[in-house]
Amino acid sequence: MLKKLLFFFLPFALFAESESDYYTITDIPVPEGFEVSCIDVLPDNKIAVGSRRGDIYIVDNAYDNDPKNDKWTLFATGIHEPLGLSYYKGWLWCTQRPEVTRMKDTDGDGFADIYECISDDWGIDGNYHEYAFGTKHDKDGNIWVVLCLTGSGGASSDYRGWCVRITEDGKMIPTTSGIRSPGGMGINHKGDVFYSDNQGLWTGTSCVKHLKIGSFQGNPTGNKYYALTDAIGPKVTEPKSGSRIVLEREKIKEFVPPAANLPHGKLGNSTSGIALDNTKGKFGPFPNQLFANDQHSSLISRLALEEVNGVYQGMSILFRKGFGSGNVPAVMSADGSLFIGGTNRGWNSKGKKPGALERVNWTGKVPFEIHSMNITKTGFNLKFTQKIDPSSLSPETIKADANAWIYQSGYGSPEVDQVDLKITDVKVATDGMSAHITLDKIYKGHNHNFDFSALKSADGKSLLHSKPYYTVNEVLGEVHIVPPQNPEKAKKK
Repeated sequence: MLKKLLFFFLPFALFAESESDYYTITDIPVPEGFEVSCIDVLPDNKIAVGSRRGDIYIVDNAYDNDPKNDKWTLFATGIHEPLGLSYYKGWLWCTQRPEVTRMKDTDGDGFADIYECISDDWGIDGNYHEYAFGTKHDKDGNIWVVLCLTGSGGASSDYRGWCVRITEDGKMIPTTSGIRSPGGMGINHKGDVFYSDNQGLWTGTSCVKHLKIGSFQGNPTGNKYYALTDAIGPKVTEPKSGSRIVLEREKIKEFVPPAANLPHGKLGNSTSGIALDNTKGKFGPFPNQLFANDQHSSLISRLALEEVNGVYQGMSILFRKGFGSGNVPAVMSADGSLFIGGTNRGWNSKGKKPGALERVNWTGKVPFEIHSMNITKTGFNLKFTQKIDPSSLSPETIKADANAWIYQSGYGSPEVDQVDLKITDVKVATDGMSAHITLDKIYKGHNHNFDFSALKSADGKSLLHSKPYYTVNEVLGEVHIVPPQNPEKAKKK
């Protein structure tokens, strides 16, 4: 009898795979009390790592398989909560709370002896929440900086709630309004800049947004600073609290909606750093996709975005869990090493270490995943990383619904305006690597949520992650908008 049971359960044991089979996490020990707030890749297999408490170290051998070989050398100190590093033209540039600074070691002792303020043209007071996150240099040599609101709900210092660009020669260019509480930034393969914003006032759920020059990102608290500049035109129309983003976009032409809404409690609670896979296959089968950290849930989500009618939107799906602290910065190196920094001071995280530096690497095995989703006039094209079993994908095997969030001045929002999605047809490509699902309706302004738990690969494996969420900002066919419902009467999830 025992032999029969073992024989019965053996196939299931063989197919019980985990994230670590495909992507490993290597812990790189940090100095005691060190909370990693920013990272950048340097020449000669070194990385620069900044701490929330103001120290910057150069780490040798960070790519080594044995973390004990890492060597930490103090490069700079006295920085005010650095949240961005960029190695550029022989200098280490740092976005810190009051300014963008560049640093250099000129005498070869390993410690920076030149600190130059490049720009400090934004306002700052003593409020803990006035964070300043910065990118690496863009293709034009600019650093983009997003400036958090004062206390997350006010604007007491110039340009709070804005994104600005800092040129190489120190000019500050106001770039977008409408920022609330950013957690990180990143640049995609086209050179477009994105940032993450966190659930709160005027933000129903955490999200990743495209920083289109001249745009309004959704939070009007900092709109009073239009009086300081004409760089992006006149002040935008004030939004209506209690509305929906899809409706307010019709009134506010500058309004750029989130490219990806990450459902609260499902893909984390506090989206943060963003990294691009530009490694040409060294990080696995997801080239040119974005990877978004979450500080609270100590995880990474994967984003496969596309432009539709000139607006970014697309799929978000879980990628990797199990990090040691609260993920904040994320930086990809050319060899396919994804460096993740962590801190949990002020905001608790599932990873309980006060700070962490970790490295994610692809093992070379291809996981069975939904590679991407692309909207069509009638539904979605899905691509897979492995051939699927066509018999496991049909309208009956897919669970699907859609929802929006209230766009309001209050804190966050429940999921509202829920509708069940009716799948009318599924067509699998002859090679088994893609499929088209046809919907009765696609709803503009809604997240379209799918559960493909029943899907199997051609060799019988289940998806490693089976629940993608696609943010629909634009449609290619007939426009359907769900009328706003009273939240108390909205369908409970």
